[in-house]
Amino acid sequence: MKRSIKSRLIRSFMLIILVTVVFLEVLLINGIKTHYYNNVEDILTSQIEFSTTFYARYFANRNLEEILIDDIDLFWQHTTAQVQILNTSGEVVLDSLGIPGTEPLQTIDFKDALEKGKGVWTGSVSYSDEPVMAVSMPLQYRNETVGLIRFISSLEATNNVIKDISRFLLILGIVVVGVSGLISVFIANSITKPLKEVTEVAEKMADGQFKVRSQVRVNDEIGRLSHTLNYMAEEIVRKETLKNDFISSISHELRTPLTSIKGWAITLKSGDEPDKELLEDGLEIIETESDRLSQMVEELLDFSRFTSGRITLSKDTVDIKETVKMVVYQMMPRAINNNINFEVDIEGSIPAIIGDENRIKQVLINILDNAFKFTGEGDVSLKAYEDNSHIRIEIEDNGPGIPNEELPYVKDKFYKGKNSNSHSGIGLSICDEIMQLHEGIFDIESEPNKGTKVILGFPKEVRSQ
Repeated sequence: MKRSIKSRLIRSFMLIILVTVVFLEVLLINGIKTHYYNNVEDILTSQIEFSTTFYARYFANRNLEEILIDDIDLFWQHTTAQVQILNTSGEVVLDSLGIPGTEPLQTIDFKDALEKGKGVWTGSVSYSDEPVMAVSMPLQYRNETVGLIRFISSLEATNNVIKDISRFLLILGIVVVGVSGLISVFIANSITKPLKEVTEVAEKMADGQFKVRSQVRVNDEIGRLSHTLNYMAEEIVRKETLKNDFISSISHELRTPLTSIKGWAITLKSGDEPDKELLEDGLEIIETESDRLSQMVEELLDFSRFTSGRITLSKDTVDIKETVKMVVYQMMPRAINNNINFEVDIEGSIPAIIGDENRIKQVLINILDNAFKFTGEGDVSLKAYEDNSHIRIEIEDNGPGIPNEELPYVKDKFYKGKNSNSHSGIGLSICDEIMQLHEGIFDIESEPNKGTKVILGFPKEVRSQ
């Protein structure tokens, strides 16, 4: 992980920092250079404007040649820059440094001065190794341009100041990159260290150590991942406990009818010839226990098919009203034998639905079987009616109810509860699977010591599978 996430994070942080620092360095250095060059330009412009204004005010009635002969110093007495006087052809008429002009000037400042009234040029000259800046403005005689005045200043001192500032900014940038790099390592560690801890916990859980827990430090994405891992481990432990209890319980439940069958088989097989009454009793017990064993095995097979996804519904038009009546007719003798007051209320105009009638019967019988089993001698009611979107069947009893802490888990696989009389703990799980295949509703409401209500809802229109 250190070679992947941590290194990628550090590289990403450093790349962002480097790009940002370089961008800011270039921006600042260019800004500083522009600022200092603008200052030089402003100074030269101010000085050259003073000279042109002075010329226009006091010497505009004299031509340029006379001034160059009599008052030549008026053009450079207010500046320390190199001063050139050019004619309109670009030829240097006068240079304060005495540098002769060889060819007509063609720089941009000369052209802009003639066209726009002012021109600025930065570059190098043949008679010096220092970079220079030139500012040119026209000289007017009787409203006509008779020449140009050009101030030239060296940029060496300015460039040295810019280099010093740039050097300082570069050093500052290196320091910023270094400090940011250390901070990036710290940030990367703060991210990867919790990830490493979570990974180690996940590896232990994958190895079957479900008692380990991931420490939730901060409620961020990693914290939520830690919480999810802990929840997963708790659920696995709970499901494992339920599965072990289920295996233990089902082994006991299977052993009981097998013991009865084997015991009566040995009795009937003994040398003494049994009388007819004993024989009938034995065979009846063998038949009853065999039926119970078959029912349990069928329940397990159903459960296996549902969990593996190998079962599909055989759907057709189902007269749900008649189906409910048939189940009621089948369960009524048991209610009478157990002294249960079984009340049935079926609405008269319930439309047919699309579903698997045998599986619907299985759900109803399973729910009623639980209601009778837990109620003892009490009241059980069944109500079937139609609402806007579903055909609803409500089965309610006044038994002991389901404890609040157990209610969320009663439809889980293998769950039996502390005081459950269920043989396998998979009956409600199978009912839930069947109702899901019908895209229906399967809700359980219960209050301790008051009873339980099961609500089944079948859509009026169900898509075929």
